Amino acid sequence: MAPSAPRPGLRGRAPGRLSGREATTPPGALPRLALTTGEPAGIGPELAVRLAGQAPGAALVVVGDPELLEATARDLGQPLTIDEYHPFETPHPSGSGHMLVSPVKLAAPARPGRPDPANARYVLEVLERAAGLCLDGALDGMVTAPVNKAVINDAGIPFSGHTEFLAKFCGGGPVVMMLTAGDLRVALVTTHLPLSAVPAAITAGRLEQALRIVHEALVRDYRINAPRIAVLGLNPHAGEGGHLGREEIEVITPVIERLLAEGLDLAGPLPADTAFTPKALENADAVVAMYHDQGLPVLKHAGFGRAVNVTLGLPIVRTSVDHGTALDIAGRGVADPGSLRAALDAGIEIAANRARA
Repeated sequence: MAPSAPRPGLRGRAPGRLSGREATTPPGALPRLALTTGEPAGIGPELAVRLAGQAPGAALVVVGDPELLEATARDLGQPLTIDEYHPFETPHPSGSGHMLVSPVKLAAPARPGRPDPANARYVLEVLERAAGLCLDGALDGMVTAPVNKAVINDAGIPFSGHTEFLAKFCGGGPVVMMLTAGDLRVALVTTHLPLSAVPAAITAGRLEQALRIVHEALVRDYRINAPRIAVLGLNPHAGEGGHLGREEIEVITPVIERLLAEGLDLAGPLPADTAFTPKALENADAVVAMYHDQGLPVLKHAGFGRAVNVTLGLPIVRTSVDHGTALDIAGRGVADPGSLRAALDAGIEIAANRARA
């Protein structure tokens, strides 16, 4: 299914086409952030409503169906006043049960725990609206609640994740997925691929691109002047001198050596089984893993429920939660907002850092 036409408020910009304006926060102003509601049958709407009452230190615009948010607030017994957001007006600080909403209408009623493929287009339209407001300069970044990839694909819309979708929507440039938990940062060269496809995907060009993006993001978004990056090998024991695989010798090491000569501070390729020891991490501002399950289990063990997913390389700020839609607890009022709160805090920090750059 092709992307929908631009909705009112996106200034007629076709999906994926940049307006030429990057959002910047005026000095001293609160960062202006969009918060998407994610899968309407999951915990995203509940988390958005709960966050609206916490005065999060940002001018927050929730993107989603106002009726869904009002119904969610009633179920939670939480007072909620909704005002409609008009692009390029100055969002007021959120909190005390007030919510500013950029409205997107559901296609079908949402039932907690029972996702409906009829609402798949709604989920993507919410993402397009939020990203479009950022690309147009109306907002400084977006924070995303979780979506259900399976139900979007069941609707006949190929979808592998937020990262890939937003990369295409924002112009198709290269991006890197990075998760953070406190000072631990783990970035990925490849993301949602079958394990059998990973070795062929670790090319010199892709690896170099990922390392440059991570370095630049650490400087701009995290204000680390001379970032140190640990680069993992692909194979056990980083290939054991070629006896357990030659990717380290033929691809990874040459890229590291070339970037070292340019002045990047890189260490590797390192064996993944020892790279996350406390002593090893003392010398790294970020770890770059070759594939999804090489790095993220360690990070989520260290910080699940407070970890943040950050998309590096986009022209906009995008952060997200470290968990899924939690359909089994949706509608029960027990979802933990910790990761969404951490994602919002990260969005505030990155937007403020970009404003100071």
